[in-house]
Amino acid sequence: MTLKRLAYTLWITFLVLFAALHAWHLRADFPNFSPWQDWSKFTDEGWYGNAAIRAHLFGNWYVPGDFNPAPAVPVWPLLLWLLFFVTGVTPQAARGLAVALYILNLFLSYKLFRERGPRWAGLLAVTLLVTSPFLYAFSRLALLEPLLIALTLGAMNLALRLPKYRYKEGVAALIGLLFTAMLLTKATAIFLLPALLWIVAVPFSRQKGKLLRILAAAGLSAILSFSLWMALVVNYDLFEDYKYLFFINSYEKPHGLGGHLLSFWWSFHGCLWIDRVLIPLAGLLLLAVPATALLARRFKSPFTEWTGSLSRDPLFSGSILAVAGYIAFMTYQNHPQPRYYVVVAFFSFFVLVRVIAQLLLQYAPRQRRIRQAGVAILAFVLAVAATNCVWTMEYVLHPQYTFVDAAENLTRYIDEHPNGNRLLVSISGDEITLVTHIPAICDDFGTMELPNKLALYKPGWFAAWNQVDPGTLEDLHVHFSLEQVASFPAFDDPDRNMLYLFKLHPLPNGQVRSQAGHALQVPLPGDKIDIPVE
Repeated sequence: MTLKRLAYTLWITFLVLFAALHAWHLRADFPNFSPWQDWSKFTDEGWYGNAAIRAHLFGNWYVPGDFNPAPAVPVWPLLLWLLFFVTGVTPQAARGLAVALYILNLFLSYKLFRERGPRWAGLLAVTLLVTSPFLYAFSRLALLEPLLIALTLGAMNLALRLPKYRYKEGVAALIGLLFTAMLLTKATAIFLLPALLWIVAVPFSRQKGKLLRILAAAGLSAILSFSLWMALVVNYDLFEDYKYLFFINSYEKPHGLGGHLLSFWWSFHGCLWIDRVLIPLAGLLLLAVPATALLARRFKSPFTEWTGSLSRDPLFSGSILAVAGYIAFMTYQNHPQPRYYVVVAFFSFFVLVRVIAQLLLQYAPRQRRIRQAGVAILAFVLAVAATNCVWTMEYVLHPQYTFVDAAENLTRYIDEHPNGNRLLVSISGDEITLVTHIPAICDDFGTMELPNKLALYKPGWFAAWNQVDPGTLEDLHVHFSLEQVASFPAFDDPDRNMLYLFKLHPLPNGQVRSQAGHALQVPLPGDKIDIPVE
């Protein structure tokens, strides 16, 4: 075995073993006391998988009036539904699927680079992805992002190889189907469309007729497949649930130029959640490309070839468009959250590695300084990756189980202290159902007003984090008085590190209180509420 082959073998072995570590301790919490306080760890795994969870546990995926996101984002719950036939309903199974998709994403990332450059560049990209503590934390949650990235990278791999296929229109139609799957996984996929179209279009920019046929095939495939799904949604009276997902994700938009600039700044600044060293470096190198190109043209420098090759590379420019698209989404949404940057992380690392690879591929004698700069940057990046590797190993070796313990203790208390209907109402109810299989409905979201939903389902229990929201208390007071009975520590968020359980006692003789004014937003006679109402 040659030294080069041995080095590659050791490198690949390290990547495989480190990727496998992501599947260890799948019941453990999202890393506590991390820099990323994201609400998804309290709710999203249960919410976006609730159709599959309910179908297996209770025989019906749909709970009228509750939060039913599956009509808008059906692909992830469909995969979970199939998986649960084999594994049963467990958080390990759901998270295991997310980790499997993450590992698939590593392979698809490598394939993207192998199409456009040497093997080591693909392995370097995978190294940055697999050692990232940010991606370690979020890849182990059963969220929508790993599946969205897998579908996006799959479509991009097809798009990059499109000139090689004999039946290009057929492959383009497959790309259109993948884009529909992206939209039905997470609606933010629409902001990745420019990047995907760019990668499809660049190789055919001088063949207008062929390009139009390819775009028509992809577009028609996407439109027809998405329209078919929407016809099913409307036919089965699920359009209100479809629209509701967009309603609850509509945040107050910025006003005026200053407001939009501030929103952009926070969205752009949020990229530092990914990595406080590698992301600024990627940004600096990205800015260096056009600056170097301008200087090279003016002084006829050897840098011209380097910058020209990058500008012609659809992987490089497509990755930039993907990052820009997602930052544009967060600017428009005015609500950046750490989990959104999982998508940005992949394409930001692609940009960084692509620039480094292009620097190192300059072999001509007059380009020696360019190559030396690339070697220096590569050494620095590998040093940062080694530091990230240590940070990630800290999370791997010190798992905590505060949430699953809280969910199990809460369910045990309910079973040992019967109180009417064994139904929990809580914003984290679906998350708790995933862990302990107790039936639950959401107190915050649903197409039915909460007082009406409470009257229909008559829950016996309510759980809240750290404090009771006055609006939720008002809705509960229409039918119930509350008795605080137990508390369970979980997680690290100072606003949500204690889960409180309440018994719901129906008002005497079926009484229903009026919601006039704000009289029901405070503790009332008959309540026992020791935590703040705020």
